[in-house]
Amino acid sequence: MTKVLAVIGSDDVAVVYMASLDGRMIEFVEALQPPHPRDERWILMVSTLFGCPVKCLMCDAGGRYQGRPSAEQILSQVDYMVGRWYPDRRVPAAKFKVQFARMGEPALNMAVLDALAALPRRFDAPGLMPSVSTVAPHGADAFFDRLMEIKDTMYAGGRFQFQFSLHTTDAALRRRLIPTRTWTFDRMAAYAERFLRPGDRKITLNFALAAGSPVESEVLLRHFDPGKFLVKITPVNPTCRAVRNGLVSLIDPHAPASGRELAGRLAEAGYEVIVSIGDVRENRIGSNCSQYVLKFLESREAVKDGYACVPRTPPV
Repeated sequence: MTKVLAVIGSDDVAVVYMASLDGRMIEFVEALQPPHPRDERWILMVSTLFGCPVKCLMCDAGGRYQGRPSAEQILSQVDYMVGRWYPDRRVPAAKFKVQFARMGEPALNMAVLDALAALPRRFDAPGLMPSVSTVAPHGADAFFDRLMEIKDTMYAGGRFQFQFSLHTTDAALRRRLIPTRTWTFDRMAAYAERFLRPGDRKITLNFALAAGSPVESEVLLRHFDPGKFLVKITPVNPTCRAVRNGLVSLIDPHAPASGRELAGRLAEAGYEVIVSIGDVRENRIGSNCSQYVLKFLESREAVKDGYACVPRTPPV
């Protein structure tokens, strides 16, 4: 049973729910994309692990790993947020994105796949589009093989978003930023050859860019076909771990033009490029990816431009 203990945020931007599932703490998030109303674009982010064993240097969800939630526990997070607004489980949003991207690396939990398979039957949601973001951990081949089958069977025709989180094209630096064994770039490219079908969305290569983390178009072109991959550039969000590890965002969320030069170079190389900055209020709420409000509340570390909101009792 999902027991929400506190919430942070505002319904017109984003809300973080802190909850207990079977006595273990978890977070999940709902967000809008202003100026779009909820019936146009609504984004849910659910946790796939209790904590995370990977411990990426910019991610506050790393540490305090307490195991894997079941498929029903993952779906209960969606149930709670949908139930607030649509008790009949009919979600009218033209774009209803469910991101498996709050706490935890999803490829480390096979129950994520059961949750993905159950989503279309659980809700009347014509705009449903799941999103799975992964660092591509070594040894998760069974997860990725079945993910491909579920996508082909239940989310064909561009109704599924898949993302590799790279953060840099420097392989040695990537190993430091993501301190676990992962697929090589060649292995990711080979998976894309099997994964993509006519009508599918391109696979996203995500770079949460810290200063000093290179993104070289020559390296990308050696591995990733611009016809199959697009590039998304985001700031490093203001997290406790990013501060502690000395990571400074290359992209200034208060100055969107700061990513223009890099985006231009990648576009010249043939890539579709998205500079995704979002609403800076989400940093203060703690709703952006890599942020983890519970970690901040425990540590009380000073985080510039982040984690400024105060928890309140859950909505009735």
